[in-house]
Amino acid sequence: MARLIVNGVEHELDVPEDMPLLWAVRDHLGLTGSKFGCGMGLCGACTMHLNGVPVRTCVLTVAAAAGQDVVTIEGLGEHPLKDAWVKLQVPQCGYCQSGQLMAAAGLLADKPRPTDTDINVAMTNLCRCGTYDRIRQAIRQAAAAMPAPPPPPVEDGDAEEEGEEPLPTDGSSSDAPSSESTGGMVR
Repeated sequence: MARLIVNGVEHELDVPEDMPLLWAVRDHLGLTGSKFGCGMGLCGACTMHLNGVPVRTCVLTVAAAAGQDVVTIEGLGEHPLKDAWVKLQVPQCGYCQSGQLMAAAGLLADKPRPTDTDINVAMTNLCRCGTYDRIRQAIRQAAAAMPAPPPPPVEDGDAEEEGEEPLPTDGSSSDAPSSESTGGMVR
């Protein structure tokens, strides 16, 4: 018996532990959006997320995914990528597109404002129709439609390096903005 958590729902499946996750999800759970392409983890048609990371599920066993969070294309939900894919008419035959979307969603979760290099590195899925330019455009469009990521937290000592005033360490408060800290504008 394998315990899988797929799209937020826990399932107990009576399948061999060495069965590829792709087959368990498709054949036993009826979620057929992820496709079989190569069976060697090379093409990416079978891409799903495991704990938020895109993985090739034709070579990932049920045992390796047991108890972890699996998200399929059906579980992706509303996402700016889906809108961009439709608007830019990304698919041609469409066979690889669920894997492409899952890889792109993983990229944007990791790097909300990806560079072309980031896209090239992350998007290793194959498209036999060659829609790579439209995929890249859709990723850029979706990234632009997503809320800007919050700035990274400033750690002690970082403020001084960036030319900002460090926070007081004597217990006093500096809640009132100064003209220096607001770029010359006091609100």
